[in-house]
Amino acid sequence: MASLLNKRNVIFLLAITLGLALPQAAAWTRHLMMPALALVMTLSTIGVPNSYFFRPRAIIRPSLIGIMMTYAILGSVILILSSLLIGNEDLQTGFVLVAAVPPAVAVIPFTAMLDGDVSYTLSGTVASYLAALVLMPLIMWLFIKTGFDDPYKLLIIISLLIVAPLAVSRLILYFKWQDRLEPVRGWLTDLAFFIVLYSMVGVNRDLIFSRPIMLAPVAGVVFAATFVLGWAIRKTVTLLKMERKKIVSLVLQGTLKNQGIAGGLAIALFEKEAAIPSAVYTVFMILYIVWLGWRERA
Repeated sequence: MASLLNKRNVIFLLAITLGLALPQAAAWTRHLMMPALALVMTLSTIGVPNSYFFRPRAIIRPSLIGIMMTYAILGSVILILSSLLIGNEDLQTGFVLVAAVPPAVAVIPFTAMLDGDVSYTLSGTVASYLAALVLMPLIMWLFIKTGFDDPYKLLIIISLLIVAPLAVSRLILYFKWQDRLEPVRGWLTDLAFFIVLYSMVGVNRDLIFSRPIMLAPVAGVVFAATFVLGWAIRKTVTLLKMERKKIVSLVLQGTLKNQGIAGGLAIALFEKEAAIPSAVYTVFMILYIVWLGWRERA
């Protein structure tokens, strides 16, 4: 698992570097973002067994807590801080998208790597993705005042990124194709992540270099939503005497958002600058996971 994480970090950093140094291909790869994200979602949800949906009593508490961490806590922090610190309308839109999306698909393998409660994280993550079918359009409708006049396009995108991958993953499990996909599953996931991150950085490369000062408040919001909020969550639940494995799960669900979906929505529905918060969030996610790994080993 540690090897997988290290490899993915290298791929993330390579995508960021190429997006800044050689952004020309982003004009084409941006059109591959949605299929790439759908592929990641499909491959990730293969790991959710069908039996999950038939054990409501066992999963209802961690599911509700997962939704609370993702939306009531992390989503609220992002919305409040961005409204206070971000003056640019496109960047504010980008942060609304980050707040609206479910947790990062990587929270489950990260939980395993950090020796957390994987079942607890699985319940909260799957529940958050199901809740996103309602909460994503609701949050966007409430907080994005201009530039969003096609709600049907959003519903189509949500269907393509959440509903369809979940349905396809059920078919894969039904026909028992998961073992055939296993040898290429990691490679396909890494390739898809590379396309998404490279596109987000590449299409905004000129803006990043022409207005670097603009990134300072964006980085401030993301730093607070990861490092600072993660510290606050850990301190709070430690005082409540929660077991360590569940603390790891809550910290990850309360700090990591699916910035890939947020960036894809930004580029598909809004001005390209709206993808900048998602790109910055990815950079901080890498740093944050590395820091968490060091902290857990300390």
